[in-house]
Amino acid sequence: MDIQFPQESEVPKEYQVRDVHCREYLVGGEIVTWSGEVQDVYSPVMRMRGGKLERVRLGSYPLLREKEATAALKAAEACYDSGRGVWPTLPVAQRIEHILQFVKKMIEVRAEVVRLLMWEIGKSLTDSEKEFDRTVQYIKDTVEALKTLDRNSSRFDIQEGIIAQIRRAPLGVVLCMGPFNYPLNETFTTLIPAIIMGNAVILKPPKLGVLLYRPLLKAFQESFPPGVINILFGRGEDVVTPLMSSGKIDVLAFIGSSRVAGTLKKLHPRPYRLRSVLGLNAKNPGIILEDANLDVAVSECVTGTLSFNGQRCTALKILFVHEKVLSTFLDKFSRAVTSLKAGMPWEPGVQVTPLPEEGKPAYLRELMDEAMAHGAKVVNPRGGDQLGSFFAPAVLSPVSSKSRLYSEEQFGPLIPVVPFQKIEEAIRYVVESSQGQQVSVFGTNPETLAQLIDPFVNQVCRVNINAQCQRGPDVFPFTGRKDSAEGTLSVSDALRVFSIRTLVATKANEENKAILQTIVQERMSKFLSTDFLF
Repeated sequence: MDIQFPQESEVPKEYQVRDVHCREYLVGGEIVTWSGEVQDVYSPVMRMRGGKLERVRLGSYPLLREKEATAALKAAEACYDSGRGVWPTLPVAQRIEHILQFVKKMIEVRAEVVRLLMWEIGKSLTDSEKEFDRTVQYIKDTVEALKTLDRNSSRFDIQEGIIAQIRRAPLGVVLCMGPFNYPLNETFTTLIPAIIMGNAVILKPPKLGVLLYRPLLKAFQESFPPGVINILFGRGEDVVTPLMSSGKIDVLAFIGSSRVAGTLKKLHPRPYRLRSVLGLNAKNPGIILEDANLDVAVSECVTGTLSFNGQRCTALKILFVHEKVLSTFLDKFSRAVTSLKAGMPWEPGVQVTPLPEEGKPAYLRELMDEAMAHGAKVVNPRGGDQLGSFFAPAVLSPVSSKSRLYSEEQFGPLIPVVPFQKIEEAIRYVVESSQGQQVSVFGTNPETLAQLIDPFVNQVCRVNINAQCQRGPDVFPFTGRKDSAEGTLSVSDALRVFSIRTLVATKANEENKAILQTIVQERMSKFLSTDFLF
């Protein structure tokens, strides 16, 4: 697998990005210009200069401080106004109008956002376009899901002599923090439902994938009332710590490591009042049984382990292969991995690209060397070759349970393969793992598969049969057990996560019925309503 970084003149003109210096942030409906310290942003795409490879400087973003974070918090609090603000009391139909207005403006800057995704995190052009388009579709699906939810609430219920209308109400101020691997899509899977349900939001973009928010600032500003969405840039300790320590964050929506999530929750002085929506670590195993269709298993496992260089929480991060088919599987799998096209993100058909995290190749080499010290060997030709920010995918087998790669989430193109004789070995791995997001099982015997489904559904939250682990379709629930998640996300679940069931109730006597009827007929309340959204 060969790779060569381009000269600047070799980058196609339509994909060139230079000097994206973000000096603005959004607070209280105002785009504020920052004149203080900034953080330089470098691309994983490198170039040769003076005989040495160097990262390309893309631009920079503001390093805001506690003062700016506090201003954003005050703006969000003023917008929510203890549930009395314009946004939390706005009818659902009108909140939807604001969301759809934002979608139109977002689509206008699609090309710019896609280019920045490609350059800042090394995601291929095709995958960057998919991330953008999937995000737009997610927003539209969320709107439709809210309409359905609201329709089901647009009536009164009478039980045991009590009349009530049950609807969902917002929770308050939400802090949203997404991951670098899907800085747009996964961030928006919490941001959009939080906003549309009537909350006020403070968004802190991930450490990588920051610059793509610059072209979206104006779209956010023009689409929502002041304070509904506030966007801060900077180091977590400078902006997130004071926000959480204030005790005024009602919901923490965070996708990242369990270590960071634990630290953030401990900062809150009233954790019992903090609702958390967390997407955390995962070490999803793939299990290839002796009767598996190896062509299917290989195809799914290649995509499952190496899509976006394995930098997905839903990636297959360890493979258990029955020893009877180990040799054949490794041969087929190795050839499939070797055939993947490596190159720059904009190249047609590219599947392996440079890694965005500085120091990640060295970390992967460390894991690889340690696994080899415990008896593993690199199966595929040139696996683990390194050039600057590029790390060639490496298939390692047999990986010992003593090695770090056996249990540590590598989040990169290292693929540990563990041979097994008895299926109990793979079952024990899933049971003893501290993480419990998903598992993939490959086999053709219905009885054997059924015997695995029953124990696995009580250990992980999605069992995939002859298919890779994945998040979608977005209408399906997405969560995890153990250290992998807190709260459930999907198009409909997210609306519930960022709201709470609230009801207005009264005794069903004639006087109260008349009062309710007057309120509804004369549209005196935005909560009490029988309007039906189409």
